[in-house]
Amino acid sequence: MVDTVHTSAREVSDGIASAAASDLLFAGIDLGSTGIKMLVVDAAGVEIAGVEVPTPWRVGEGRTTEMDAGTLLSALRSLLSKTATELPAEARLAAIGIAGMGETGMLIDTDGAAVTPGFAWFDPRGAEQIVAFPASVREEFAGRTGLPLGAQVTVAKLAYLRDRGLELRGLRWLNLPEFVAAALGGDIALEYSLASRTGLIDQDSGVAWTRMLDALDLGPEFLPPLRSGGASWGRVSDAFGTPFAGAELTVAGHDHLVAAEASGTLDADGYHVSMGTAEVLLRVLDAPLGFAARQRLAHALINEVRHIVPGKHVLVAGVKTGLLLRRALTAAGISDRVGRDALDADVMALPYEGALPAGTIEVSGARNDDGVMRLVLHADGATPQEIFGAILRHSNDEIGLLIEAMDRELPPATHATLTGGWTSMASVQRARARVLPELSVSSREQDTAFGAALIAARLVGASIAGDHGVGTHREDARIPTT
Repeated sequence: MVDTVHTSAREVSDGIASAAASDLLFAGIDLGSTGIKMLVVDAAGVEIAGVEVPTPWRVGEGRTTEMDAGTLLSALRSLLSKTATELPAEARLAAIGIAGMGETGMLIDTDGAAVTPGFAWFDPRGAEQIVAFPASVREEFAGRTGLPLGAQVTVAKLAYLRDRGLELRGLRWLNLPEFVAAALGGDIALEYSLASRTGLIDQDSGVAWTRMLDALDLGPEFLPPLRSGGASWGRVSDAFGTPFAGAELTVAGHDHLVAAEASGTLDADGYHVSMGTAEVLLRVLDAPLGFAARQRLAHALINEVRHIVPGKHVLVAGVKTGLLLRRALTAAGISDRVGRDALDADVMALPYEGALPAGTIEVSGARNDDGVMRLVLHADGATPQEIFGAILRHSNDEIGLLIEAMDRELPPATHATLTGGWTSMASVQRARARVLPELSVSSREQDTAFGAALIAARLVGASIAGDHGVGTHREDARIPTT
């Protein structure tokens, strides 16, 4: 049985929201793989406005996927403009928190201007370069950085650009949320959880890993100063006008970790599972596990990196469920919520195992180092609902392997919270209840944006008080496991 999430009221600062603070508005921006979202809430957590624009990727040959800084900033201006129209004329934002995907970012020059496109975290470029790193770097990489060495990691893209003739010296790196913060008028600085995704940070020391910088022929100046998520990044420039100018700015951190903050599931004995394009399992740690454990976990494609909460670390285990599910919907000609809901109902009309003989549909591609959906159909009857169910079972199998690897390093988790854009589907909830312990489902549609707004409120010392169930989002429900 899937339990209901009951998140209690909690303060986001040492003080309680005062009468004066009750008029304050806070915004969270979520720079996601599919869409860029902005959510505005008041000090009680009530959602005032919510807007989304498409993430402006440019797709090329060989699954290359990138975005130009100019098109990103145009999308950002569109997001702000649409949000402003949903707010009262007198509204002013007190603070904006920015969260987003890891690995994607921009190389900037001394003036702060981007000199390259930002590559998607799932862009395959860099795979050839990582095998050319010095043997000592490749051997130590996972133990030092907490990441498996692959094309997804930022250093692979940096090596690719270097080999294509770009002179990296004299440039600096900003992850996508930090680049957007700077574009809005904020400081040029890195946030720890996002910097942890680059492959440039030693997880034990929290500073740049010199051997990796040397392999790229870079100096320590390549990395701007590091700050904890939720620290001040300055204020929004007057150029952005009402209601944004003057708002406090903060980089909240890596999107999945910020979503966990929104749900209040930061305890060390549970999983937080965020289901977007990537599906990510999080497990909070009070301290790093150390070099040897990180090496073992990396073999299972599990990261051990810095959390958005100062002093804490987190295990990050991912599968590409959302990517496969989206491709299945596209193949079935489904492009809207109505069609998705109808398919969901059809999947739920089937038993979890499907109605076809075992082995009729073979699915692969959910592993975090894959992402290519492969279907092998051994008989007729492979309807869209049967294929969708088979993808959920396949991803359950991959999640089970990740849980086994984490359980070898830590006591097993006792409960789990499921969040993200796919969690409104009953078939997704039913599947995950098979593999996750004591599963609860978040009632919030935009956990990452809400978490970023919550962190923005903390920055100015106000409280988003009350049950996190307030606002315009769906109700929780108990979901059967069969």
